[in-house]
Amino acid sequence: MDRHRGAYSTILGVVLVLGLAAGVTFAKNAGASSIQKPNIVLILADDMGYGDVHALNKSSKIPTPNLDSLAAEGMTFTDAHTPSAVCTPTRYGLLIGRYCWRSELKRGVLSGYSPPLIEKGRQTLASVLKKAGYHTACVGKWHLGIDWNWKAGKPDSGAKGLRHLAAKGAIDYDKPVSHGPVAIGFDTCYVVPGSLDMGPYVFVRDSKVVKTPSLIREMGDFPVYIREGEMAEGFEHIDVLDHLLARATEYIGSRAGKDRPFFLYFPLTAPHKPVMPHPRFQGKSGLGPYGDFVIQVDWTVGQVLDALDEHGIANNTLVIMTSDNGSFMYKYTDGRSDHVDDETVQGFRPEHHTSNADWRGTKADIFEAGHRVPFFVRWPDRVKAGTKTDRTICLTDILATCADITGQPFSRADSQDSYSFLGLLEGSSDIKRPAVVHHSSGGVFAIRQGKMKLVLGNGSGGRESPKGQPFGKPYQLFNLAADPSEKNNIAKEQPETVERLTKMLKRIGGDDVDIK
Repeated sequence: MDRHRGAYSTILGVVLVLGLAAGVTFAKNAGASSIQKPNIVLILADDMGYGDVHALNKSSKIPTPNLDSLAAEGMTFTDAHTPSAVCTPTRYGLLIGRYCWRSELKRGVLSGYSPPLIEKGRQTLASVLKKAGYHTACVGKWHLGIDWNWKAGKPDSGAKGLRHLAAKGAIDYDKPVSHGPVAIGFDTCYVVPGSLDMGPYVFVRDSKVVKTPSLIREMGDFPVYIREGEMAEGFEHIDVLDHLLARATEYIGSRAGKDRPFFLYFPLTAPHKPVMPHPRFQGKSGLGPYGDFVIQVDWTVGQVLDALDEHGIANNTLVIMTSDNGSFMYKYTDGRSDHVDDETVQGFRPEHHTSNADWRGTKADIFEAGHRVPFFVRWPDRVKAGTKTDRTICLTDILATCADITGQPFSRADSQDSYSFLGLLEGSSDIKRPAVVHHSSGGVFAIRQGKMKLVLGNGSGGRESPKGQPFGKPYQLFNLAADPSEKNNIAKEQPETVERLTKMLKRIGGDDVDIK
């Protein structure tokens, strides 16, 4: 497929693409037609906002030609949401097809030292596709906990804290881990344990740490925000995204000529903090480090798309590109300058670029900016180019959709929050999802049905003031068709809608939602 990538013509050869092809098998699609099972590539950006992509935000001054071409060649979902407004719970929901608030993690995120969140024996996206005959791989940011070999027999008491630093010698990094990505359905993995701003700063290949940490990385200030942590010699934050890209393309190349289709889950480490674009991208946006980092993310996606084109398997490869939550880059709407992070520095100000477009709030918030994200699907064999849908979907729906595409049954009990959107992709039917439940970093719930959104709390539940409390009154009700910026709380005017949506959340959540 021909795509124009002139904006990056001087740097297209920087990361080596090692070759790629894949064998395919035949299956019955759940929709009834006999098709080849497609290769599946799922790219998950880290903290990329809806407004960071030019195809979704025409006023953006950050060029994103590769994401724009992805939108032009496939389907754009303009009302796609993450199940949570922060990293870990969204990743759990994506891989399980189950809202994370049903797990033991009720708010916040894990650290790089945290024990595994995904329960042993639970069905995952990887295990479903593996049963469907796929070879499966995860390359990138994990952030779902790893069963480290703590010499004391159990994790330090503070291991879940984001600022936790393991005591020297507390973990035996030379022993294989017993519950990481390969334990939940991935045939192979090459990952960093958490976000790039939390230790331990190491790579894990399959069940082994590539190099034992021997250094301590000191704290860094915004935008190079890094928490103190153990670090392996040679681990350079600024090179990690390129390093992971090389591993991802190496994996794809290794599947050339094989008799199985492949599934590659490629969760990126950017543009999340630390905001450290590679030197070859620095100054490209004119908007400071964050804008440059978005350009690097776009280029990284382009490398994957180019590889699929160059090796002739693009037509039967399903590519999904999205983000784990909204951007942390804050948009001031009322002149305030009291936000907890100084995130409008170094040339990046709201009048120059709005990372979350016109949606209210930021990452972590229950408002739209926290969880409405870019979502593009390209599958030339089945999805018409240049199409759009405004139907509401959630990242939890990816599991049911992939199961539907491959004709693979899955456990509804394990993945009760996943609904197939294959009909939307093919233009044949609507998604059968009754509602979407959102969850903030602080544990505030919202439920969305049609254009009505009820926030069961009296604040953002995240960063925007007032933060409020889960189930704190008064609740907030918004009609997103008439009020997409969530400025007008109409809960008092529509008490019957508040009651109806509250009851619906009770039915969906069951014992996992404690509505006071």
